Amino acid sequence: MSWDETLAEAVDGRRPAEAEAVRLLRDAPLFELGRAADAVRRRLHPDGVVTYVVDRNVNYTNVCICGCAFCAFYRDKDAADAYVLSAAELDRKIALTVEAGGSRILLQGGLHPDWGLPEAEAIVRAVKKHPIRCHGFSPPEITHFATQSGVTVSEAIARLIDAGLDSIPGGGAEILDDAVRAVISPKKIGWEQWAGVMREAHRQGLKSSATMMFGTVETAESIVRHILRIRDLQDETGGFTGFIPWTFQPGNTALFSDPRFGSGGGSGFNHATGYLKVLALSRLLLPNVPTVQVSWVTMGAKMAQVGLFFGADDFGSTMMEENVVASAGVSFRMSEQEIIDTIRDAGFRPARREDRPCST
Repeated sequence: MSWDETLAEAVDGRRPAEAEAVRLLRDAPLFELGRAADAVRRRLHPDGVVTYVVDRNVNYTNVCICGCAFCAFYRDKDAADAYVLSAAELDRKIALTVEAGGSRILLQGGLHPDWGLPEAEAIVRAVKKHPIRCHGFSPPEITHFATQSGVTVSEAIARLIDAGLDSIPGGGAEILDDAVRAVISPKKIGWEQWAGVMREAHRQGLKSSATMMFGTVETAESIVRHILRIRDLQDETGGFTGFIPWTFQPGNTALFSDPRFGSGGGSGFNHATGYLKVLALSRLLLPNVPTVQVSWVTMGAKMAQVGLFFGADDFGSTMMEENVVASAGVSFRMSEQEIIDTIRDAGFRPARREDRPCST
């Protein structure tokens, strides 16, 4: 089947197989792919609403034993600039978020060698002292806490829920292909373990997002395989609320000078048009995931705005604080009003993700 036939059938709801999806990513012209993804978005979200959330990303520690080659944020425990947030500083950040009208705290940190489940529970309880949602701990973090404390992932999730955890971010996915993970994150859990944590979290009633970081050493096949694995898991659990693809930021990372990375990543999609193609393909391949989100944090406001015409229906978070991507030298910033204005300027209706329409 030709790419245009596959594209037409995808718009009508048929799910492309892996080889067909790879052909779309490689051969379909950018605007044809975008037009098809936009048609799917309009079918799924006919009201023209683009959502966003007001929150703060709290990176509770930068100490991490993984040492991933794509990460500029992590530090060894004895590094001069290694840190662990104090209880007072954590409380201050949460209070400031509530005062600013934030509705969620996103907890994300390194895999600290001295931390187990009690430390994670304490952070969640600290967040839930305030009237705010706690969106915390990616599958690698949860697996680390469980291993350090000698409990199962199932028990770890149950205890975090008891502490007040409301939902789980989709981080730590990178590319759900162990051949790629062996190069860029060999000490991190494999893709099946990542999926296993999400499966168990969904079973226990937690919703989560899913992410994909591309533009390192992966191939087009790796990208497609990742998206289809999310699709299959969503068929099984229905627990993913959104999908966020974003591009690798090479600054200050070990992969920056890796010859396998070169100037555009193994797949060759680590650039603006490549980002839009992957974003559009995500919408086409994931009709069972409600939301596809742009990444203004890595691509900037204008490219994110364009992404709303390539299948996306969510603008992400205001991110009052962001340290992980910033450590790679990327420092895009947007206020809530700027997000609202950007969405409106594109011809869409902005709404906070809690389904409250904007009044400004």
